[in-house]
Amino acid sequence: MPFLLLSSLIYGLCAAVALFCAAMLLIAWHRQRHRLLLWSGLCFAGLTLNNILLVLDKIVFLQVDLSPWRHSLSVLSIAVLLYGLIWDSD
Repeated sequence: MPFLLLSSLIYGLCAAVALFCAAMLLIAWHRQRHRLLLWSGLCFAGLTLNNILLVLDKIVFLQVDLSPWRHSLSVLSIAVLLYGLIWDSD
């Protein structure tokens, strides 16, 4: 039982940090309008959703495997950032 409590704390903190990074990047984009901030913020928003799915996968829904959804979401999030880095650079 302590392992479940510790892992849920760590997964929750990872989701919270990703959400904080996404919020800070999107707020900075709203103020400065640098497009790389937008792509980075969207990437971290997707990684936040990925971490939430991780919590749901490992702690809430133990009988259901959500790993294909998690991996797809993380690839999509990194693809958004990669698009911003390659094709939308200033």
